[in-house]
Amino acid sequence: MEKQKLWGGRFTGATDPVMEKFNASIQIDKRMWREDLQGSKAYVRAIQKVGLVSEEECQSILSGLEKVGEEWESGTFDIKDSDEDIHTANERRLKELIGSAASKLHTGRSRNDQVSTDMRLWMKNALLVLKTELQTFVTVILNRAKQEMDVLMPGYTHLQRAQPIRWSHWLLSYGWMLKRDLERLQGLQTRVSSLTLGSGALAGNPFPIDRTSLASDLGFLDISGNSLDAVSDRDFVAEFLFWASMVGTHLSRWAEDLILYSSKEFGFVTLADAYSTGSSLMPQKKNADSLELIRGKAGRMFGHCSGFLMTLKGIPSTYNKDLQEDKEAMFDVYDTLLGVVKVAIGVLSTLQIDADKMRQALSPEMLATDIAYYLVRKGIPFREAHGLSGMCVALAEKKKCSLSELTLQDFRSVSEQCTEDILSIWDYEKSVDQYSVYGGTGKTSVTAQIENLEAWLNQSDLLQ
Repeated sequence: MEKQKLWGGRFTGATDPVMEKFNASIQIDKRMWREDLQGSKAYVRAIQKVGLVSEEECQSILSGLEKVGEEWESGTFDIKDSDEDIHTANERRLKELIGSAASKLHTGRSRNDQVSTDMRLWMKNALLVLKTELQTFVTVILNRAKQEMDVLMPGYTHLQRAQPIRWSHWLLSYGWMLKRDLERLQGLQTRVSSLTLGSGALAGNPFPIDRTSLASDLGFLDISGNSLDAVSDRDFVAEFLFWASMVGTHLSRWAEDLILYSSKEFGFVTLADAYSTGSSLMPQKKNADSLELIRGKAGRMFGHCSGFLMTLKGIPSTYNKDLQEDKEAMFDVYDTLLGVVKVAIGVLSTLQIDADKMRQALSPEMLATDIAYYLVRKGIPFREAHGLSGMCVALAEKKKCSLSELTLQDFRSVSEQCTEDILSIWDYEKSVDQYSVYGGTGKTSVTAQIENLEAWLNQSDLLQ
């Protein structure tokens, strides 16, 4: 059995079965079978060009790799106990299919540069999937923002009612977060698209293969510049884990808002039954489990990120087996984030809002700042106007009435600058629309936000 291992020539004793299992990664990295075969096909073409394999051998290897791929595709590939990883498994099967020509495939190549290439190929495809889903989510946000433009709701700071805003403005706040996430994704796509194949185990490739041509064959934008760095570079994995954690953090905050808004205490939104569950004890309960899971899984992703960084921090130069921890974190975070985004799309697409409840949650006290703005427009410096507005609030509390129930005489007792028109500030639409500077909650500003986000989304040049 030992002679079948890619590294077995120097060893004479058998591996401890416990170590055999501990060392193996096939059950995790078999997920990259397609990328491993893709890399091998490109590599055999590269070494054929420099005469390391004949045209006939190259075609035999390519044909054999196709057959291996068909077995994986059909689910008939038989993993052996000696297959410690996807590279060993594919090469072992290739040799069974075509014979000794298979032994030439690994010429000048190491599993160190091979696994890095496989992972980068896999991640390039994975990022495209996540990009598409995130763009879909932003599209749902934009559509709802346009349709529900006139719905007003309280805006909160410190979870206290602060100022009236548009529901669309709240929706778009997460659209802008996701825009930043998609822009970060674009940078990650560029850095992932660097070919490490041709770096060998650590010193490089001793044969005159054309790495630039090889990169083009595999769809990479660039080639790695230093073989020592290339075989141990997992920056792209760490960056992906952080990026996913950042997206998860944004969606966790979004979920938390909706969990609150869907509670009886708020009553602003109702989740579709498809994204809710009940209680095993209390029949009246409708739980926002979809949102709670989104919130919870953000911690799972960040756990992988922090854990993998701890793995990386103590590794000496070039490849070390610690790096085998990279794929489990990468795959799990991808699966987790993909599920999170898909569920988030479903939740927001089917969510029902109660515009009346949102409106009823507005109160005149939320326009206290508008009194200050009113006085500023009368020529009073803002700090002084802010203090006078506070005195109006105190007066209403003393009289045990709402701010809007104060009389003109009450306002004039605070400031003689107050005239009859101060009694007309209790208009929520007018209040909201005064924030017309770009980025604000006024209708013209929100409309501009939608237009700009849509234009960005439509012209986005994220890598394909």
